[in-house]
Amino acid sequence: MRATLALLAAGALALAGGVGVTVAERAAAAVTARAFGVQITLPGQPPKGTAVLTAPEDAVQFGGSFAYPSDGSIVSVQSVTLSTSADTGTVATASASAEVTGVKLFNGDITVDSVDAKASSTATPDRASGDLSGSALTNLVVLGQPVPTVTANQRIELADWGYAIALEQTTGPAQDAGSRPSFHGSVAALDVHLTADHGGLPAGSEIQIGFGEAQTEAPKPAPLPVPPPVLPKAAGTANGPAAKRKAPEPNGVPGPVHAIPHVTPKLTAGGYVFPVYGPSSFIDTFGAFRGDVSGGWHHGDDIFAPLGAPLLACASGTVFSVGWNHIGGNRLWIRDAQGNEFYYAHLSAFSPLAVNGAQVKAGDVVGFVGNTGDAQGTPYHLHFEVHPVGLLGLGYDGAVDPTTYLTAWRRLQDVPITSAGAWAPTPAPGTQAPKPGAILLQVSDISSASGLDPRSLQRAMSANVVEGNFAGSP
Repeated sequence: MRATLALLAAGALALAGGVGVTVAERAAAAVTARAFGVQITLPGQPPKGTAVLTAPEDAVQFGGSFAYPSDGSIVSVQSVTLSTSADTGTVATASASAEVTGVKLFNGDITVDSVDAKASSTATPDRASGDLSGSALTNLVVLGQPVPTVTANQRIELADWGYAIALEQTTGPAQDAGSRPSFHGSVAALDVHLTADHGGLPAGSEIQIGFGEAQTEAPKPAPLPVPPPVLPKAAGTANGPAAKRKAPEPNGVPGPVHAIPHVTPKLTAGGYVFPVYGPSSFIDTFGAFRGDVSGGWHHGDDIFAPLGAPLLACASGTVFSVGWNHIGGNRLWIRDAQGNEFYYAHLSAFSPLAVNGAQVKAGDVVGFVGNTGDAQGTPYHLHFEVHPVGLLGLGYDGAVDPTTYLTAWRRLQDVPITSAGAWAPTPAPGTQAPKPGAILLQVSDISSASGLDPRSLQRAMSANVVEGNFAGSP
């Protein structure tokens, strides 16, 4: 459902990742991710089930219900959401996520309200590590008995016809990694094995619900340093090499504190809007210490707003790198026509415009405020970053202080929802879902109204919202 990102051009690769690793050596690194929602394997037959999502090249897929066979007597689920991401470089990262809701096996012999399988991995020239701890089963019931506590690799007997493994996990080095640091981890949230015929399936059958796999391997150091190339003059434009760059994601490896850019380059003469619609607040925390991201410092500002508040495209441009990772949670990037890039993290949901390669206008709704990723448990907010085109060669540390820009950009008072519908993930246990509001309705005659102002309904019915003429950057 999501378009994938193209491979980086050779020159942009060397520039984005730093000196010392060649393009060929990066490509040889085993950095992959894989996820699926349901897979059914019968003896002597190829697997069947929902789609399998893989990376490299970031991808997200939102699926509806699934049943096997058509009456759902063996497997039925309400929804499947998948996300994969993999990036090579001096720091290699990979992540996979599978979320499945409304699970029922063998006409209710096994039920689960929601299944989460999450795997992530990071490798540097010095070390490699992974994380499977985000995986969970919510309200697992087996043969009519609730399973109150689910632990990793927990075996559950299924009468005389089989057994299930809850949160089945495997970890170890990547295959053929040699002496280089590497990590391979996978998790099957629920893995059912039949030792006897049952429910229409023969003995030896296997059903997996919610699977995520992530593998990273440190690239070989180059024998000779490769100096950064001189990019052509048009590199910062939407049609130049910068248009095909992969996003310089935070990688969760602090390392030494890098130099913090203390500049606020002019972006363009106009066309920018504040990225959060409705009441919000923020202070300048750019450069503050952060122990869980590269460089060890905060690369943006946190804009606090209610759960589910609309997030707006701050500029007209192209959406890319839509998906999930363990730092940013649900996240996306926007690149404007000049090549400047903007990072949105910790979203609770994406709008229908959040598609890799989609063209958006300043003010379009691209997602909704949340606290996913490493922000789980914190107040709901948008982590927002500005990456000017002239500093993209610094990779993730090319971010600049967004405070001056945010202060200057115009706050929209009425937001047109131009695409019907929106996708929101199932809230984690203990969190509160967004309250119903106009932004989630699919009725065109009120889609541009503000839920905070009753009179906006009348305005929406009588006149169109005027677009354009937004305040420019500083």
